[in-house]
Amino acid sequence: MKITEKAAAIVEPKIRELGYELYDVEFNKEYGNWELLITVDGPNGITLDDCEAISRAIEPILDEADPIEQPYYLTVSSIGLDRPLKLSKDFDRNLGNMIDVKLYTAPADKALGGKKNFAAKLVSHDETTFTIETEKGSFTLPKKAAALLRPHIDF
Repeated sequence: MKITEKAAAIVEPKIRELGYELYDVEFNKEYGNWELLITVDGPNGITLDDCEAISRAIEPILDEADPIEQPYYLTVSSIGLDRPLKLSKDFDRNLGNMIDVKLYTAPADKALGGKKNFAAKLVSHDETTFTIETEKGSFTLPKKAAALLRPHIDF
C-alpha cells in the first residue's frame, strides 16, 4: 500500500467525524523536505481555522500510527477555488458551471473557433470524455486532449 493510501485510511475517519471531506492526499518532496499534503473540503468551504483544527486532530493519529518512515511536514489545505479538474468528483462538483478549458492543440475541425484556450459550461462527463456547451454548440472532448481544466473565476 502506498504512503498516501495508508495516510488516507488513517486520517479519513477523523476528518469525517469533524464534518469535513478528505479530498486528496499527496506525499511530495518540496524544497528538499518531505510534505504530507492533506486536502479537505467542507459543506461551507474551508477556512484557515478549519485547516488548523483538522491538522491538530489528525497529527497525533498520524504520529501514533507512524505510517511514514522519513521525517515530513504535515500540511492541511482546502481544495482551492481554481483547483484543476482531475478526479470524477471534481467534474461532478463543477457540472453546470463555467470552466476554463486549455487544450493541447486546437481542434482540427475549427468547431471551437480554432481556439485551444476558452471558457465553457461543463454539462456532463464520463470516465474518458467531458461535454461542454459554448455559444457555438455542445462539444464532447476526450479528457486526455485537455492540458488543463479548472473552474472559471470572474474577477
